[in-house]
Amino acid sequence: MIDGQMLLAPALILALAIAIIGHEIMHGWVAYRYGDATAKSQGRLSINPLVHIDPIGTIAVPALLYFSGAPFLFGWAKPVPVDIRTVTRNGGYGAAIAVALAGITYNLILAVLAATLMPLVAHPENLATAFIYIFLYQLVVINVILAVFNLWPIPPLDGAMALRYFASRIGWHRLAEWIERIYPYGMILLVVVIATPIGTFLFRPAGWLLNLIL
Repeated sequence: MIDGQMLLAPALILALAIAIIGHEIMHGWVAYRYGDATAKSQGRLSINPLVHIDPIGTIAVPALLYFSGAPFLFGWAKPVPVDIRTVTRNGGYGAAIAVALAGITYNLILAVLAATLMPLVAHPENLATAFIYIFLYQLVVINVILAVFNLWPIPPLDGAMALRYFASRIGWHRLAEWIERIYPYGMILLVVVIATPIGTFLFRPAGWLLNLIL
């Protein structure tokens, strides 16, 4: 009998690291494609996890969720620096939107890829294949939750940034300015949303996506 609980913690840690570190790297990589070398010059396009660790988002929050028995796990890495003015100058607001959504796109592609591979190890016969199956499952769940969470139109999440650049692109300058004005209060808004039924409602698309992908 294979003890899945013994494999769960390392599978969770590995899946979370790949999800959140890759998410941040993609922001910098797409920005680099549009001529912004800020992240590259600071060594933030590296897959070395040590350069991306945020003590709160990468360690404290996931650990708190895990040990408190939360039904899901998420976190964040140290944000990759991007000079959005360079990106916009070279590629317009469309490029800025691409940078904002790069991490979410990465998470969704990774979730679909992991779900596609899961049937190959659906009947694990040893610890190695059992670990791979649990890891792939957690990779799907964590990446979908991260993608949906980051799509929320609340600064500093990617959804708010993408909405701001889209508003600027189509001439809705008041909306873009309003998003910029509430940016300093974004973390407070996030805490309020997560702590109320609004958060449960906004997380519903994650359940729909998981049902679809799995």
